[in-house]
Amino acid sequence: MTTENPAPRVALATCSVLPHLDPDDAPLVRALETRGVTAEVAVWDDPDVDWDAYAAVVVRSTWDYSARRDDYVAWAARVPRLLNSERVLRWNTDKGYLRDLDAAGVPTIPTLWLDPERNLSSRAIHTRLPAQGDFVIKPVVSAGAKDTGRYQSGEAHSRGLAIQHAKNLLASGREVMVQPYVTSVDTAGEARLVFLDGKHSHTVRNNAHLTGPHRPTRGLYPQERMTAVEASDEQVEVARRTLQVAADAVADGDASSFLYARVDIVTGDDGAPVVIELELTEPSLFLSLAPGALDRFADAIAARVGTD
Repeated sequence: MTTENPAPRVALATCSVLPHLDPDDAPLVRALETRGVTAEVAVWDDPDVDWDAYAAVVVRSTWDYSARRDDYVAWAARVPRLLNSERVLRWNTDKGYLRDLDAAGVPTIPTLWLDPERNLSSRAIHTRLPAQGDFVIKPVVSAGAKDTGRYQSGEAHSRGLAIQHAKNLLASGREVMVQPYVTSVDTAGEARLVFLDGKHSHTVRNNAHLTGPHRPTRGLYPQERMTAVEASDEQVEVARRTLQVAADAVADGDASSFLYARVDIVTGDDGAPVVIELELTEPSLFLSLAPGALDRFADAIAARVGTD
């Protein structure tokens, strides 16, 4: 008499605000079931969850972590078989990773970093802000453009709001990024290239853009408008270079070890692609906007738990 092996169990990690996953990810449960995988949704900071019971834990909509990054990284360190891994999440949840990309020659937006330990005065912040053009202020640890604002360098009131925004972030102990605003976002939007198992799956365009100073966000993140698009060969190449740098930093050089990845790209003043962010932690993957994307993601997860 033989006993069938039980279906492997996979946890899809989310946050308490989205206890049933983001709607875009919800169909993943059924897609995994059809592949012989029992998928269960679990809130990442729920103390009653037995993470050891799962063949894998796939990080999805854990979008409330930014205010508690230390707790989040500590959780990731306790979870065996985490996808993507704790090493990846630790590196990617602090946008200081942009320094690594820049040092490796990946085109990124020039960034000024303000350290809260410097105790910068209003005047010191003022002298560090751009003298021309619009610019963006955001914390180094953030998700979904939360706590982010756009300001005008030559307009006194706007500049004053920028200084106060930076001061508030610094006073709360958060490192701050100051970047020039890329004006092409207003017309061309932002391309978001999604990779599964290191392979380019699909691309969407974010048509939303920052319109003014920081305001408190209702919910986990500002609403965005997405449309499916085709990425250019140049965009895909820049995205691949970005993933390779990340892999060299935290994945022993193997970009295919990333279960999922998203590279967000804008167009620079010279018309060339520029990386604005690399999302290896909990990115929206926009599975519903690309035919076959849900199946590709489910296949990738199933393969990692041995049902391929």
